[in-house]
Amino acid sequence: MPKDKLQLFQNQPVRSVWDEENEKWWFSVVDVVAILTDAKDRLTGRKYWNKLKQRLAEEGNETVTNCHQLKMTAEDGKKRLTDVADTEQVFRLIQSIPSKKAEPFKLWLAKVGSQFIDEAVDPEIAIQRGINNYRQMGYSEAWIVQRVQTIKARKALTDEWDKSGVKQGKEYAMLTDAMYKTWSGMTTRDYKKFKGLKKENLRDNMTNAELVLNMLAEVTAADISVDEKPKDFNESAAIAQTGAEVAHGARRLYEKRTGKPAVSRLNAKDLGQRKLPS
Repeated sequence: MPKDKLQLFQNQPVRSVWDEENEKWWFSVVDVVAILTDAKDRLTGRKYWNKLKQRLAEEGNETVTNCHQLKMTAEDGKKRLTDVADTEQVFRLIQSIPSKKAEPFKLWLAKVGSQFIDEAVDPEIAIQRGINNYRQMGYSEAWIVQRVQTIKARKALTDEWDKSGVKQGKEYAMLTDAMYKTWSGMTTRDYKKFKGLKKENLRDNMTNAELVLNMLAEVTAADISVDEKPKDFNESAAIAQTGAEVAHGARRLYEKRTGKPAVSRLNAKDLGQRKLPS
């Protein structure tokens, strides 16, 4: 199974996984239950689900009998086995939980399924949806334009990594970490700590200057990779290092000419109250 992703229902996260082989979504039951019961957190939702699961099992409910488990990201950032249900099972689960959110949630489930099919046919739909989400969160138009460009640059680089045999997950993270360290002077973890982040997306908390420098590193690495055609992880790592060094040089020039640091403590925690500056 691929890694889980967050889907938002009325700004509340639902962990989900797309099952490509069977062409269907799996949703975290705990997250669904937490939303339907207006639970204050996943722990409360989990307690409700445990009691409900016991009752449904005693009744011979197929939702429990056929319940699967997949590893999903827990609140501590670790992967843990989590009860999941497909769309049909979630619909049955909704019938067992009296909730004013039942009908809106049914419509949301249908929309999620439709969005994936539409985005698979036309990836620009996914990009536009991301743009709309950023606007709703309060980002400036200039920042959104830059963020979209960084997404494209990242995709071009990871496509090159895939060609050279770099494995998604740990090896992707190792190369990304090394690139951050080279151009910014900090590992991914240190960079997030510097900005006061925990599990938030680092790039969503970057200023325009930071986005541009990171994109320069990735665009340079991708372009070199296209020309040199690396054959393994080590060769891709050397190219990634070169790309990051180019960005490091640009960072120093930026700081010399502007008189201010390129790496900022600013983050997006005040979305809706202030725009991220360049």
